[in-house]
Amino acid sequence: MKDDIQFLRLWDLYSPLLTETQREITDLYFNFDLSICEIAEEKGVSRQSVFNCLHKSRKQLEALEKQLGFAKALDALSGEYSAYMTEVVRWIAQTKEEQPSMQSALGALETRLQAVHEEYGVEKETLENGEILYKTLRGEK
Repeated sequence: MKDDIQFLRLWDLYSPLLTETQREITDLYFNFDLSICEIAEEKGVSRQSVFNCLHKSRKQLEALEKQLGFAKALDALSGEYSAYMTEVVRWIAQTKEEQPSMQSALGALETRLQAVHEEYGVEKETLENGEILYKTLRGEK
């Protein structure tokens, strides 16, 4: 399962670099949840050729990540963004308490940040101690 999630992250980034056949077969297998047998039947090929295509595609995506490192870079940016947003939210809360005259401006900032989060797929997570963390959906570790 963990390998499948990693594969899907790499597939999201690098699938345009796969052949059309590789994209179709990997899409059917991972995104449409078809079995190797179902794909082979639909494509009119052997189960072994579907298996080989999936294996080759996985190796190719892993090699691309090793060479280019986009997934690793996204993880790092996601971590930085999470830390930054957590600090911004803490600052907004503290400033609202200390300077009530800024409530309106800070409320507008919170609204804009929420719009950005929705646009770019950022999740808000509240910890047991009440702390709020932000993380991008794609960059979960």
